[in-house]
Amino acid sequence: MAEGLAASLNPYRSMRPDKIHPRILKELADVIAKPLLMIFEQSWESGEVPDDSKLVNIALLLKKGKKQDPRNYRSINLTSVPGKLMEKLVLRVIEKYQKDNAVVGHSQHSFIRRKSHLSNLVSFYDKGSHLAD
Repeated sequence: MAEGLAASLNPYRSMRPDKIHPRILKELADVIAKPLLMIFEQSWESGEVPDDSKLVNIALLLKKGKKQDPRNYRSINLTSVPGKLMEKLVLRVIEKYQKDNAVVGHSQHSFIRRKSHLSNLVSFYDKGSHLAD
């Protein structure tokens, strides 16, 4: 699973605070998957996150308006790539658990992968039109 996540990285993203470029992780996905998984498992079991995964670069992007007004900026947090991989791995495990154990009902649309307020409206419309018939 870690190999698949590393292979799916965008190689054109910028280098992060840990100085590991996403391209390196992507191209070496088959080599680094096992060591990364060992680090992730150790982190999970100990309940501690590696210090490099806690580093963040903050970039400010101008939205619209005058550059002098701080309210016209939004921040982007650039965290370590291995840390992001670990987050995605944990998310996938949680999603699999939810699916396998029917933790979340079918009517839930918020915060569910491939569902949104639009899918909720379509579902509502389908049920409403079925009742009207």
